[in-house]
Amino acid sequence: MPYLHATDGTRLYYEESGCGTPLIFVHEFGGDLRSWEPQLRHFSRRYRCIAYNARGYVPSEVPEDLARYSQELAARDIRDVMDELSIDRAHVIGLSMGGFAALHFGLTYPKRALSLVVAGAGYGAEKQYEDYFRSVSLEVAEQFEKQGSQTFSKTYAMAASRIAFFLKDPRGWQEFQTHLGQHSAVGSAMTMRGVQARRPSIYDLEARLRDMNVATLVIVGDEDDHCLQPGVFLKKTVPACGLLVMPKAGHTLNLEEPALFNQSVDEFLSTVAQGRWLPRDPRAMSSQIMKTS
Repeated sequence: MPYLHATDGTRLYYEESGCGTPLIFVHEFGGDLRSWEPQLRHFSRRYRCIAYNARGYVPSEVPEDLARYSQELAARDIRDVMDELSIDRAHVIGLSMGGFAALHFGLTYPKRALSLVVAGAGYGAEKQYEDYFRSVSLEVAEQFEKQGSQTFSKTYAMAASRIAFFLKDPRGWQEFQTHLGQHSAVGSAMTMRGVQARRPSIYDLEARLRDMNVATLVIVGDEDDHCLQPGVFLKKTVPACGLLVMPKAGHTLNLEEPALFNQSVDEFLSTVAQGRWLPRDPRAMSSQIMKTS
């Protein structure tokens, strides 16, 4: 099996297929690189696709030191994957936890990003729910340790934002829950404590986001309540940002609606390649409601 090493020595498992311009896929907390299978099959026809398991997700290494889990390290791991595979620049596509990592990668290493797809990124960002999110994250970590992944996955996979997936595609949802149940309980707990519970709100990053000149597509589901307003915030803040809201969709966007997700990302990548994904024209700002002269 192919492995590479992050800067701090953590061993990361990855898979690669296709050739051409590189795409890096970064998975969510509840998933792993297997979650990207509908995208890997589609995009590897025209792109060099790389998906990897984050630290804490077997067969990647599962460090037991909390200091080896953080939002900063998650963004750095994307860079390290690129460095190890001799990739100078890439399109980075992330969902939820992976979407946050993609966003931080764009903030920290903007010259390495051809573009960013930030899907389902918003949990814990809303300031009024910040304390609640952190406390729930710590409780989730504790339950992974107490119950084990196989048992607790049945609860976690039935979160409100997963119900749309459960109802529209029970078979796909069951596969998601089964994969989640195979995760390391230690790795899940450490990730929840070190990355999820401690990452900064995107609202606290406003000044940096306004200066991030990376073509960005934000995707949210209209039934993923805690990602909707953060998605609008990113649209209004990141200069070259587009916002796609998928109807009747929850959090697991790329698996719930793979055809729509793939089509939308495909068009975005093509537009970026043509140099036509531009910052918003000042004439289109909301202050310009109607021309009078």
